[in-house]
Amino acid sequence: MDEVIVVKNLTKRFGGFTAVDDISFEVRKGEIFGFLGANGAGKTTAMRMLCGLSRPTSGDALVAGFDIRTESEKIKANIGYMSQKFSLYEDLKVWENIKLFAGIYGMKKKEIAFKTDILLKELGFVSEKDTFVKALPLGWKQKLAFSVAIFHQPKVVFLDEPTGGVDPITRRLFWEMIYQAVERGITVFVTTHYMDEAEYCDRVSIMVDGRIDALDTPKRLKEKFKANSIDEVFYQLARKAERKAD
Repeated sequence: MDEVIVVKNLTKRFGGFTAVDDISFEVRKGEIFGFLGANGAGKTTAMRMLCGLSRPTSGDALVAGFDIRTESEKIKANIGYMSQKFSLYEDLKVWENIKLFAGIYGMKKKEIAFKTDILLKELGFVSEKDTFVKALPLGWKQKLAFSVAIFHQPKVVFLDEPTGGVDPITRRLFWEMIYQAVERGITVFVTTHYMDEAEYCDRVSIMVDGRIDALDTPKRLKEKFKANSIDEVFYQLARKAERKAD
């Protein structure tokens, strides 16, 4: 199967409120897929379902070949996840964070020890092995969090606003890490508020009020909406939004 994520008519309701409204799309192996939407669009709710953290009201989805309804634990073992808050434990040391998350992802002790040494060298963190994460500069935390999220070589990594609050140079370096992960065969599913980052994606979807209003390559979206940037495309769609909270 060339698709790592297959979503069909996925819907999530909370009482009378429909957070995600009958969305369907596919994400191909080795793709960088941008999942955009203003606050309240429903993208976080959709991502939680795809990560096996929330059950859909209706519809279906396969992630890494596993059903989000019946195989959520298998999904969790085959994906990586990183949020804007970096998904690290501040009061643990660098090596302790690596060991903890590798264990959660089901890696064996010997493999963890071997790969930890390699990772510390790759990141230039050998001298920081025993440093508490809270003492690291923001950009270093970001590099570590992403490296931990893909440490077990998942089929897909979900990045939820991963570059929020960091400077443009650090954001660019982070995207270089994303490209390197794709070269290793990892599919990237990313949400971002930075529209310039959307230009780096292979394809982009834009959610408005729980629905996907547009999905295509950045180039084709700009052509379709007669826009010079994805920012302009996003604005044209987002200004139609009626709701305010996710």
